[in-house]
Amino acid sequence: MIDKIALSMADALGPVADGSTVLIGGFGTAGIPNELIDGLIAQGAKDLTVVNNNAGNGDTGLAALLKAGRVRKIICSFPRQTDSHVFDSLYRSGQIELELVPQGNLAERLRAAGAGIGAFFTPTGFGTELARGKETREIQGRQYVLEYPIYGDLALIKAERGDRWGNLTYRKAARNFGPVMATAAKHTVATVHEVVPLGALDPETIVTPGIHVSRVLHIDRVATQGGGFKKAA
Repeated sequence: MIDKIALSMADALGPVADGSTVLIGGFGTAGIPNELIDGLIAQGAKDLTVVNNNAGNGDTGLAALLKAGRVRKIICSFPRQTDSHVFDSLYRSGQIELELVPQGNLAERLRAAGAGIGAFFTPTGFGTELARGKETREIQGRQYVLEYPIYGDLALIKAERGDRWGNLTYRKAARNFGPVMATAAKHTVATVHEVVPLGALDPETIVTPGIHVSRVLHIDRVATQGGGFKKAA
């Protein structure tokens, strides 16, 4: 019987090796899997490459992972916000490497990893510093830059509902990068606020099929402020 419901945080994350590439869903503070990030901090893996739309907000979640000194490099689109002081300090002191990727390119590089696409040409970034050292080509009179997929060893995403097979649906804007990251990683962990019986999710509304999900961790909605979790009944 397939049952991907995790018994604990450690069970959900599994072994995470030093130097892993970790894909973390979220857009600003929407859809950030804070509980999983806290679990990763507790797990202890270091020298990580993290992929996220942003570079952390305030002192919690991704910012806490950066502050703990676990991240060697971050790949993102928007590294600076009014409250990105943790990243700012690390970057200015040379303690973290940044790869800046336009948002559309970031999403497509992740999607390409999941779709088995070896590389793709995009006009975004041509003629800018972001294209330095990359292959370019003129196609039908327009200039393009060659970009490569981003593969993850681990993906941490936040969903709304899921079943024991790992099928997922999301809540509005919290969906963001979750679906493409789930397909691009070797091991995908999703938190859900509700675990439903098989068949309760309309197949037409399932966004991430369970084949892309390794473990599902039930997070009590009331406990999210404190980072708590519990096993679903």
